[in-house]
Amino acid sequence: MTQLLCRNRVADYDQWWSVFQSHAEAHRASGLFLVSLWRDSNDPSNVFFLFDVEDLERAKAFLGHVGAAEAGKEAGVLEGEFHFVSPAEQY
Repeated sequence: MTQLLCRNRVADYDQWWSVFQSHAEAHRASGLFLVSLWRDSNDPSNVFFLFDVEDLERAKAFLGHVGAAEAGKEAGVLEGEFHFVSPAEQY
């Protein structure tokens, strides 16, 4: 299964979370299903989150859409990165 691993450094977590939650339906419509969300213990402005990816092409289209960048600005994202990942080994 492909997953999407993301990190955002945010100016204000509460602002970021509010915008992030408001896009939950758009995430699901794009085949992205939130699995986990974490904050860095040493730097709570770093937020990590993991999505299951139902459809890789739809997910890539969602991330490449101009609205995604606008939402990041609205949410106060200072920097971010994302990676599509798949298991390297099965346990």
